[in-house]
Amino acid sequence: MTTTATTDPGAPDHGATDPTGETMERMTAQAPGTARPTAPHAPDAERLRRWRMVLGADSADSTGCTLTGQDAAMDGALNALYGGGAGKKPGAGRGAGGRSAGLGASAPSVARWLGDIRTYFPSSVVQVMQRDAIDRLGLAALLLEPEMLEAVEADVHLVGTLLSLNKAMPETTKGTARAVVRKVVEDLEKRLASRTRATLTGALDRSARISRPRHRDIDWNRTVRANLKNYLPVPGPAAVGGAGDPGGTEGRGTIVPERLIGYGRASRSARKDVVLCIDQSGSMAASVVYASVFGAVLASMRTLSTRLVVFDTAVVDLTDQLDDPVDVLFGTQLGGGTDINRALAYCQSKITRPADTVVVLISDLYEGGIRDEMLKRVAAMKASGVQFVTLLALSDEGAPAYDHEHAAALGALGAPAFACTPDLFPDVMAAAIEKRPLPVPDKEPQQ
Repeated sequence: MTTTATTDPGAPDHGATDPTGETMERMTAQAPGTARPTAPHAPDAERLRRWRMVLGADSADSTGCTLTGQDAAMDGALNALYGGGAGKKPGAGRGAGGRSAGLGASAPSVARWLGDIRTYFPSSVVQVMQRDAIDRLGLAALLLEPEMLEAVEADVHLVGTLLSLNKAMPETTKGTARAVVRKVVEDLEKRLASRTRATLTGALDRSARISRPRHRDIDWNRTVRANLKNYLPVPGPAAVGGAGDPGGTEGRGTIVPERLIGYGRASRSARKDVVLCIDQSGSMAASVVYASVFGAVLASMRTLSTRLVVFDTAVVDLTDQLDDPVDVLFGTQLGGGTDINRALAYCQSKITRPADTVVVLISDLYEGGIRDEMLKRVAAMKASGVQFVTLLALSDEGAPAYDHEHAAALGALGAPAFACTPDLFPDVMAAAIEKRPLPVPDKEPQQ
């Protein structure tokens, strides 16, 4: 088990981490009801206990610390995943006389382990350990069992795994899988929908301002602010008939409204067209989940016409399923190659109002198609007035892996490529709708 810790065992070990990157401060927190050491040197015993939890079962002899109660149970759950034999597939088991990690091949043992980690660790840590178990111990196949899906802690990454297993999933499991996916999607919608609608509604209103309004459509507040430079003082009776005239208008003036600003008139037709073009290669799983949720939110706005296109080496238009993002997600097929040029060719063919269209390409830019043609299409769309946005990822993770050469080429065309968190996405879309500079993160590498 690889660990990172402070060099002084007697110092507070807030920086110690396990292979998941989560702090052991959270992983080894004292559970309710667990007895604390009562030896005369309790602080030293507590340090040893914490180091023993950080270093794992193989350190038991060197630390001289024996775990009991819930500490022992927590250590067992951690050792099953991160112990000396971690990384073996289910069924590797324990060798004769040797220590090895593993959850066994049977679904009941995995179910017990999932129940244990949910008992001993907070939800955020449980999700990290589940992802590590899927990657390190090859447990993806067990997620095809309904009882497994009912036991796991649902999150975006689990949804991505389920989508990748969609074609292999037995009918008895699909109902449970959809329920898990729907729970995650509904949680995301609650978190993201209201702010997205509010931000984009404001952007659409501002983009719809007109400069030659009818009298009833004049936005007087904005018109006055825009014409303050045209203020003219009006001489009153005080200046002509003598000071102290109580009826005078000294100090008053008028604003000459050279420029009128009006509200855009309400229309039943969409003001802007949005095309979400999503790479569904395996590395983009979290982005596909978030993009599908945002696609459903955008489609619910009457002032936007939203199209959702997913692609690998083939292109699939899922616009007719946007009323239910769960249907959208199960309409994707994670994995396979990537042909960005082909996807952009399809999107370009659907653009009818270039000046009122925003195209959002969500991809790591590892192009398997014709690179030069892809760049030509982007250049042609921008020249026609399309607002083109390139997102290397739409997820909560850090800097993604991506093709730096293609990102630099798109940046040179005026379409900077950058990763975007779900919370930032509404601001990115608002800037694109208003044709303002995109809020590119300062620390995002542009290579």
